[in-house]
Amino acid sequence: MSNNNPQTQHWQDLSSAHHLAPFSDYTQLKNKGPRIITKADGVYLWDSEGHKILDGMAGLWCVAIGYGREELVQAASAQMRELPYYNLFFQTAHPPALELAKAIADLAPEGMNHVFFTGSGSEGNDTVLRLVRHYWALKGKPEKKVIISRVNGYHGSTVAGASLGGMPGMHEQGDLPIPGIVHIAQPYWFDEGGDMSPDEFGVWAAEQLENKILEVGEDNVAAFIAEPIQGAGGVIIPPDTYWPKVKEVLARYDILFVADEVICGFGRTGHWFGSDYYDLAPDLMTIAKGLTSGYIPMGGVIVRDEVVNVINQGGDFNHGFTYSGHPVAAAVGLENLRILRDEHIVDNVRAEAAPYLQKRLRELLDHPLVGEVRGLGMLGAIELVKDKATRSRHEGRGAGMICRQFCFDNGLIMRAVGDTMIIAPPLVISHAEIDELVSKARLCLDLTLEALGG
Repeated sequence: MSNNNPQTQHWQDLSSAHHLAPFSDYTQLKNKGPRIITKADGVYLWDSEGHKILDGMAGLWCVAIGYGREELVQAASAQMRELPYYNLFFQTAHPPALELAKAIADLAPEGMNHVFFTGSGSEGNDTVLRLVRHYWALKGKPEKKVIISRVNGYHGSTVAGASLGGMPGMHEQGDLPIPGIVHIAQPYWFDEGGDMSPDEFGVWAAEQLENKILEVGEDNVAAFIAEPIQGAGGVIIPPDTYWPKVKEVLARYDILFVADEVICGFGRTGHWFGSDYYDLAPDLMTIAKGLTSGYIPMGGVIVRDEVVNVINQGGDFNHGFTYSGHPVAAAVGLENLRILRDEHIVDNVRAEAAPYLQKRLRELLDHPLVGEVRGLGMLGAIELVKDKATRSRHEGRGAGMICRQFCFDNGLIMRAVGDTMIIAPPLVISHAEIDELVSKARLCLDLTLEALGG
């Protein structure tokens, strides 16, 4: 792609000379240079070449209230003037973090009234590992250290976060996972269900949790961690039988349950948390992304009272981050939650935006390249297939990456996970903007089909 703006080439040269990018093929990046995003407003981005792009991924699942909300800018500015920074170490606190902890507790499931703040979801899941092992040690069961996770779940890219996640490509780099973390099958019927019905597969996948508990030994298992809906794994929405069966299993064993709400939290499912939608009642919940709508980094862990009561008896918890509960981030988070609440954005997702998005997305099922469309709330996935009946793929053709490039070239950000195209637009997307998203998605599917040879 040729550049018309000389500044674009300047920035791309800076990238090549000085920047190490996350989750990028460095050879490809050096050859073509990054797309340079320069501004944003509402659900749209603009690059340095002046192209307008509908952001179907809300940044990285995080820009809940859309770009350009001046209220968040003002909240950050006012807090920077009052108290730009102080830490929460050594029995110290400040009003923004305390007020935000209360606001989060008011939204969280009943009985979850305490928050440990971090700088990101990855740090939140590192904190989960430390917290649950500390909890069991205080209970006189230090051998309960193993955490069960799921293949293709995503829990961050720090050492502990990437280990908790079940992404093979991440485990291949850096000798991961670290000891004490094991994985079970994901509830991904379309790709792995074979001849089972979705309901049968959901029960089978849930039973793998009990099998792993018995294999490892209940006395050694500290917790099970899972996203209500697997986001980065491809918007894996479990069959209806999955979570009820998992809850049955968890009720039989003395282990903690951690819901990773980094993507599902703060309205994306049409409820404040994915745990509300599935009635999960976790012991700990990891949060980030939608907490500040991505305007400033912040994450955390919401902890059930029974766990806190044990932790409170244990003296020092030797864990924390320089930017835990950063006052500017906390001020932005407070204002973001106020907007979500006062503008009834979560209610509107449930009643209006999500039903319309899901209806429009499913119209793509008639496309020759589409084997399944699934979605819940403001999450959606489109499976690209060679044969609808057998669910077989265009093996080795890179259909997803071809489609992603056509999306970029035609003013739409839609992410590819293998041959699954996924979306998670800002919660404030309008019906007209949803129409535009689906229209552009269909165009890109047509172009992808043509590129694959029809």
